Amino acid sequence: MPSQQVMNQPDGAVYTTSQGRPVQEPYAAERASRSGPLLLQDFNLIDTLAHFDRERIPERVVHAKGAGAHGYFEVTHDITDLTCAELFKKVGTKARATARFSTVGGESGSADTARDPRGFSIKIRTEQGNWDHVYNNTPVFFLRDPLKFPHFIHTQKRDPQTHLKDPDMFWDYFAQNPEAIHQFTILFSDRGGTPQGFRFMHGYSGHTHKLVKEDGSFVYAQFHYRSDQGIKAFTNEEAVKLAGENPDYSTQDLFEAIEKGEYPSWTLYVQTMTPDQAEKFRYNILDLTHVWPQKEVSPLVSFPFAASGTDVLFASQYPLRPVGKLVLNENVQNYFAEIEQVAFSPSHLIHGVEPTADPVLQSRLFSYPDTHRYRLGANYAQLPVNQPVNLPANFQRDGAMAFYNQGARPNYGSTFAPLTYKKQPYDVSKHEQFIGGATLDLSQVTEIDFEQPRDLYQRVFSDQDRENFVKNVAGHLGGAKSEDVKKRALSVFAVVDQQLSNKIAQAIGISPVQPLKVLPAAEAFRFRANLPH
Repeated sequence: MPSQQVMNQPDGAVYTTSQGRPVQEPYAAERASRSGPLLLQDFNLIDTLAHFDRERIPERVVHAKGAGAHGYFEVTHDITDLTCAELFKKVGTKARATARFSTVGGESGSADTARDPRGFSIKIRTEQGNWDHVYNNTPVFFLRDPLKFPHFIHTQKRDPQTHLKDPDMFWDYFAQNPEAIHQFTILFSDRGGTPQGFRFMHGYSGHTHKLVKEDGSFVYAQFHYRSDQGIKAFTNEEAVKLAGENPDYSTQDLFEAIEKGEYPSWTLYVQTMTPDQAEKFRYNILDLTHVWPQKEVSPLVSFPFAASGTDVLFASQYPLRPVGKLVLNENVQNYFAEIEQVAFSPSHLIHGVEPTADPVLQSRLFSYPDTHRYRLGANYAQLPVNQPVNLPANFQRDGAMAFYNQGARPNYGSTFAPLTYKKQPYDVSKHEQFIGGATLDLSQVTEIDFEQPRDLYQRVFSDQDRENFVKNVAGHLGGAKSEDVKKRALSVFAVVDQQLSNKIAQAIGISPVQPLKVLPAAEAFRFRANLPH
């Protein structure tokens, strides 16, 4: 790739109109006389202004601020015992990849160092289609009920009256939806909220997927990208300072590292679980507010499993298994064309990788392509950065900007020029089986939702981590005006650890509060008997 310096040198091009006609003087305008009005016939002027008026497209509703680069994904380990995906048939297989990293809540001009989760999206262009990894830098999320997503994002945006970011909105949502406690604990710690640039963070699928073999058998899977540079985080004070001094810090860091040949890389790992293990697991594997422990937690805790009446371990071991490596070694030539227009979706999958019944994942399968059709147009997949390696052959035609319209190929199932079809890829009888009809359900908050955040705070965090966490939460929660919102937020932290809640209360000048009353853990397994198997 030409360096930035080379790209900024003259390339000998002759200035033309949008229709290719050479223009002698690019700044000149046609007038009725030397001092007269402009002429409507001046195509170059009118066309330039009209294009300028339209050169912005809607920014992403979430993940508006981001940076990206190109590179490759290489298969480094054999996982053919898990999936029939063609990509993994041979160790050493490489596929071109595009990555985009982002903050979540801010606008396109917001600071890279804001306390926020980070988007971590990769488009891998395989010979069998594009496979998008639409992940975050935290292994869990704020919710597990899809209709809560628009509500949650609205609380991260601006107040409809003041047009200001509002801590009351932020913490009011948290206090009403305590299942977000695991994500909030990570967000306000030094582990996930303020990474030192996009190179120094991990990426997690969060959702559970399925890896499927040709015979239809499958395992559940969670994916982890682990930074080969290690993870580093700014303190809250450092992040706030940089937000004013260099709001594009992470964008600049990524670009300059690649320019210098310091190519960032990540190792992809997978965790797997059999359907039988999933039924006996303490947590619902379709709930992205929980993680799968990578090794056994001690002391082990057993509980009466409502569906079977048996006792199971609190945390079995689901180790990380290496899969491949992502390397970013090429900066983009044009940010808008290659990053602003790149369109990722969890529904962009390859044969051998499937979604699960996770309701939030299911809603994203629709929502992401739908937002691309709004933001980029119905033919967003035809943009060069979004095209698959092998151009599609189907019956989709026309619409705005249809510059790959498949020529003379019929746009219906034709006997004159028929398309060939692949047989059923695998035996569906071994897939998940769902019992019963459609139901209306909202997940319940129970004691089980606080186990992993409690373990994170009490046993994983160091003394310094705990001190920083209290300071970070107090600094944000203290900005809320509503006394009731503050108390309700503190009651959620009190379920995690009463002393934690008391320390935050003291820091913001509030009297200690009692823990929020939540349902017992057994309530979490009301529907476990109907878990897909």
